[in-house]
Amino acid sequence: MAPAARFRSVVVDCPEPRELARFYAAVGGGTTDEADPDWVVLHLPDGPRVSFQRAPDLTPPEWPRSDRNAQQFHLDFDGGATWTEMDAAHERVLALGARLLDREEKDFMVYADPAGHPFCLCRTEHS
Repeated sequence: MAPAARFRSVVVDCPEPRELARFYAAVGGGTTDEADPDWVVLHLPDGPRVSFQRAPDLTPPEWPRSDRNAQQFHLDFDGGATWTEMDAAHERVLALGARLLDREEKDFMVYADPAGHPFCLCRTEHS
């Protein structure tokens, strides 16, 4: 059966679209289209578009809670196949402004982006 529609992009609400698009461009690569300050598009290499839409009154999710103000989605990024690569990616996203939320002994680490949205760095050999 043919699909009803084609996937276009993921849209992220945030207070400052340009800043958050630049953060994710530094994390995952790609280029941004910043012509409209209220709607910024990140074109990831070999990936989907991620659009950032101005939401000035956004309340970030309370990770890991699900009883109120729960996360509605999160983005996963490959952080490398080894713990050395994961540690390097960890240091880089922290330097870019991410905040560590969970670094238990798992094959992924959970962070909050500068607007408070959760995202993960995942070990690629276990994806």
